[in-house]
Amino acid sequence: MALKFGALFVLVAMSIFAIAMANKDWSTVAGNWNHTGGDFWGYRHKNCSERSNTIVVGGSENWHYGFNYTDWAIKNGPFYLNDTLVFKYAPPNETTFPHSVYLLPDFRSFQNCDLKRARKIGEVTSGGGQGFEFVLKRWQPYYFACGEHKGIHCKDGLMKFTIWPLIRWYN
Repeated sequence: MALKFGALFVLVAMSIFAIAMANKDWSTVAGNWNHTGGDFWGYRHKNCSERSNTIVVGGSENWHYGFNYTDWAIKNGPFYLNDTLVFKYAPPNETTFPHSVYLLPDFRSFQNCDLKRARKIGEVTSGGGQGFEFVLKRWQPYYFACGEHKGIHCKDGLMKFTIWPLIRWYN
């Protein structure tokens, strides 16, 4: 029972955090309180559109060791249902470390970089060229991490982030 309450608490807390981050510059102007209806005093969410967006994870940095992807996700959110994340990374060679992408099952696994129950969604060779795409199809938290070197890239290299896609409302 306590575990279910704890999981519910984490779910509610993450929802509130996601909404707060999506609306961090909110105002009480009627009809556009969350700034998703278009420009508001020159302000517009980076991912605000009426259709799905394609977002490169890490932007111009792509997916590599030592970049803070949690910070990137906060600064580039919100993300919406049916948005597509593109993971780009160099295939392994003499000068680069191999990278992969895992989808972790829960917050605890994400927090501890525990890959035991994670699902590999990107092989070490998948990120080359145009990279590979992952569509946010469900309203749920998504926990991404690099699983190479037994999770060291996740633990020490900041190669992890979580997002919870929002529902895109149309005017």
